[in-house]
Parts: sequence; structure tokens; C-alpha cells
Amino acid sequence: MADQHLASEKPEFEKAIRHREVPFALPDATTPDGQRILKRLRDEQTIWFTTVDEEGSPHALPVAFVWDEARGTLLTYSAPQGERDRLEHIARNPHVGLHFEMGHDADLLVMTGEASVSRDDPPSNECPAWVEKYRDYFARLGMSLARAAEAAPVSLRIRPQTLRYMRSPF
Repeated sequence: MADQHLASEKPEFEKAIRHREVPFALPDATTPDGQRILKRLRDEQTIWFTTVDEEGSPHALPVAFVWDEARGTLLTYSAPQGERDRLEHIARNPHVGLHFEMGHDADLLVMTGEASVSRDDPPSNECPAWVEKYRDYFARLGMSLARAAEAAPVSLRIRPQTLRYMRSPF
């Protein structure tokens, strides 16, 4: 009997590490957690973008992105159909996963969303928010913004649907 009782109790560390998935809403920027989430949405250089193929296998790839707070979407750019399977995956199943890097002192931040090709966005090198965020980034890679726009001419909008967040214990 004592063994059953002990087995049903969770260790303290398991009780402390909690996260939950909630429907996506813009974080309240007046709270510490809201500030941390918004900072990552605005400042992170890359996010892991996961699509699912026809067999149900996930395909994750780090991508550059811009958080468009006014529209409540993430904007990224993709290589054209045929060069990347991503567009085919999205056409078949628009549900995607988005995961921020979780370094030593970073919070866990994972979202699900619905991706679609956007015909309303300019090429990345003509998008002011993109240019501001990635001018130096692509220069460090030895690539001009014009060349990056040629390599990835298809704009994608991702509308977040759920958010999973856990503050870093460090």
C-alpha cells in the first residue's frame, strides 16, 4: 500500500514545471510574462517552423520571421514550390507548429497556427519591418536583402491559434 501511495505522488520538480496550451491572444504587455512573450515575438531572429507532409511526418526548419502585431500574424518568406516542400505541405494541411529556441535562460514558447500564402505582402526587401530586422542579419551571412528576396519570394502569413508558455526557471 505504501508503494502505491508514493507512486501516485509527483516529485516536487514535476509539480513546479507546468505549462498549458491556451487559445492564442495577444499577451498583456503590462505583465512580466506578456512583456517577455512580446519581446521574443519582436526580437527573435529565427523560429522553428514545422509543417506536416502527406504521411503525417513533421518537417521543422528554422526561418526568419516578423511579428505583425497589428494583424496578429507572423510573416515569413519561402522558396517557391518545387524548391521546398513547405508550400505543398501547407496546401494540404495549413496547421503548423512554431517553436522558439530554448537556450539556457530562455522561456519555453511554442505556438500552433494556420499558415497561408499571402498575396498582399511586398517582397521581403521592400517590407520595412523585415528590412529593419534583417538588414544586418543577412549581411553577416554574406547575402543582400535583394538576393534573399529572390531566394524566398513567397510570403506566408501564420495566424497563431494556441500558445504554450513556461517561464524559464533560470
